[in-house]
Amino acid sequence: MAMAPFAASAAQFPSSFNSSFSSRNQSGTVKKSLRVHSLFGGKKDNDDNSDNSSSKAGILGNMQNLYETVKKAQMVVQVEAVKVQKELAVAEFDGYCEGELIKATLSGNQQPVRIEITEAAMELGAEKLSLLVTEAYNDAHQKSVQAMKERMSNLAQSLGMPPGLTEGLK
Repeated sequence: MAMAPFAASAAQFPSSFNSSFSSRNQSGTVKKSLRVHSLFGGKKDNDDNSDNSSSKAGILGNMQNLYETVKKAQMVVQVEAVKVQKELAVAEFDGYCEGELIKATLSGNQQPVRIEITEAAMELGAEKLSLLVTEAYNDAHQKSVQAMKERMSNLAQSLGMPPGLTEGLK
């Protein structure tokens, strides 16, 4: 199958293409070619031997800048997340059962801190006492988790994340 010769005019390509379309070789045959310099950031001169990052052209240079920006953002997020985790570790959240006969205290990291049981709760028997402790624990856990979600959501928003991305945290 014979291929048709490449026939295009300079008007068919954007001005960012540096093109040369015709040249004659010694036998008089017209040679048509297309050189693309701007597709990936422009023509790089062969005499330019500098290695500084400001001379990096095109996509590769932009990718390096993007990579460096992302790395800096990751560092900021890690530092801020550690601060939030430390705040939550020292915070305490109290949960109560019905009638406030039992008080369960959890840290902001959902670690149990203490359980306080009143004399009245002790008189209810082991089965009822177990249910009341579980109820108080679940209440404290729910409050602790909610506080953690709110703080992480606030952190995400303070770092410029769109509000829609933090909705899953609530």
